Amino acid sequence: MIGTISIIPLADEAAQAIGLDAAINNVWVLVTAFLVMFMQPGFALVEAGFTRSKNTGNILMKNLLDFCFGSLAFWLIGYSIMFGTDISGFLGNPLSNFAYTSNEVGSYSGYAYLIFQTVFAATAATIVSGAMAERTKFNAYLIYSVFISIIIYPIEGHWAWGGGWLSSLGFHDFAGSTVVHSTGGWVALMGALVLGPRIGKYVDGKPRAIPGHSLTLATLGVFILWFGWFGFNPGSEVAAVGDSVFRIARIAVTTNLAAAAGAITSMLVAWGRYKRPTVSATLNGALAGLVAITAGCDAVTPTGAVLIGAIAGFVLVFSVEFIDKVLKIDDPVGASSVHGVCGAVGTLSVGLFATDGGLFYGGGFKMLGIQAVGVFSIGAWAIITGFLLFKVLKATNGLRVSRRIEEEGLDVYEHGETCYN
Repeated sequence: MIGTISIIPLADEAAQAIGLDAAINNVWVLVTAFLVMFMQPGFALVEAGFTRSKNTGNILMKNLLDFCFGSLAFWLIGYSIMFGTDISGFLGNPLSNFAYTSNEVGSYSGYAYLIFQTVFAATAATIVSGAMAERTKFNAYLIYSVFISIIIYPIEGHWAWGGGWLSSLGFHDFAGSTVVHSTGGWVALMGALVLGPRIGKYVDGKPRAIPGHSLTLATLGVFILWFGWFGFNPGSEVAAVGDSVFRIARIAVTTNLAAAAGAITSMLVAWGRYKRPTVSATLNGALAGLVAITAGCDAVTPTGAVLIGAIAGFVLVFSVEFIDKVLKIDDPVGASSVHGVCGAVGTLSVGLFATDGGLFYGGGFKMLGIQAVGVFSIGAWAIITGFLLFKVLKATNGLRVSRRIEEEGLDVYEHGETCYN
């Protein structure tokens, strides 16, 4: 009782000092940041489940270490480039590092916003791991993780979210269908392209399925990601008082509906094409719906969210086939399609389904055009910088493990231990 009596007045005084609204907003931003961080093990489990057991430890290490290296790199310079004082609409001033410490008694703490944006940066970085799985050098992947966290992601993020030229146009990407997911997806596609397919993936020019070792892990990973997305999208409101209370509730509903519609649509399309309702297509369909709704979760109705999720689930199946069979790029987990293609589809869909300015709501083509500019400019940036990065890594450090290591498994040779003994 003595501890309770002494603590409560101090808590009341602290709340009064910073304002109750600011206290609530701080807690909201921090809790949703923690939810987004929990997506990291979700990605790890999806990627591990969709790949072979001999490489599980390598997958887990990449998803752990890209978060570690990315956190330090984004704190050190990436955050300033993304949110620092604008320089010609292209990037923030990198010398404005640690500026977040000055915002301590506003709507929320600068430190709260830093950790929230850090976990977003980590999401963009970790998407690439799955597309380059089972044949990438571990040290090359760590170098990539730092580069995307300080250059690729923060610069295009500044365009849209940091006061850059895209935000001035009115580009709408509420929680990052393009800023986060498409960026990671396009860089992943370039990584898989430069790296080349896994041994045995293509026989006489035809793709051969290389099944993952655990759909159980993959399914658990998708559920974790779905759960974490309730931090990703509602958390991007960065407030939980006043009208924001109603907006975050609506965002949670649109997020959930799009995921459900994406899963069902992908299942039905796969059922029709392959004569079976495949687990892998259904899991990726849920993720496709989540990625697609992320841009407009705050701007569309629940019905619009269902349609966006269904479109993404439909596009996903054909995108995976196109990248695998036509482009002959080996993406073991479908990251390029789920995040790159469906992120673009979702961002463009804002220009169609947004209740304020969308084409289907009488807004004409203006918003759709602005969305297209954002999608293609950020896509071009990610593709060009990603391609150059992996080409340089391939020519200098080396990008791919030797044939023997790839055949016998990266776990033993890269890390000296295995996940399954």
